[in-house]
Amino acid sequence: MPTPTKKTAKVASEKEVKKDGAVSAASGAATAPAAPTKKAKRVQEGRVYVNASYNNTVITVTDATGNVLTWASAGSLGFAGPKKATPFASSKVIAAIAEKLQGNGPQDIKVIVKGIGSGRDSAIRSLINHGFNILSIKDDTPIPHNGPRPAKVRRV
Repeated sequence: MPTPTKKTAKVASEKEVKKDGAVSAASGAATAPAAPTKKAKRVQEGRVYVNASYNNTVITVTDATGNVLTWASAGSLGFAGPKKATPFASSKVIAAIAEKLQGNGPQDIKVIVKGIGSGRDSAIRSLINHGFNILSIKDDTPIPHNGPRPAKVRRV
């Protein structure tokens, strides 16, 4: 029984592509013109949200209006189990974020920290070490006030 052959698409060279985006007949490929690539806009100021829980550390970078530029977590970098909530994992997440934002990411940032995990301080120190200029640090950890009604008094 003959094996099926794969059809491969031919890539046109720059010489074969005309000015209007159509491929010349000599190339033999009839493909649609490629979409123009988006040029990333340079962001001057942004926000970094550090969510440090007992189980993981999630870091999100947004611009000043709140549009997400990039994010990363310790779990997405390959840390598993209790290693995700360590200060080392938090610093590695910041290193991955800094690599993604190289060139067009914000340099002046406001940091919003949320949660009580052990990666909080390490994340802020790593941001400073990677060349970010921290304008402010805000702790947005939710604090319960009042809470549920206490149990009735036990009578013996």
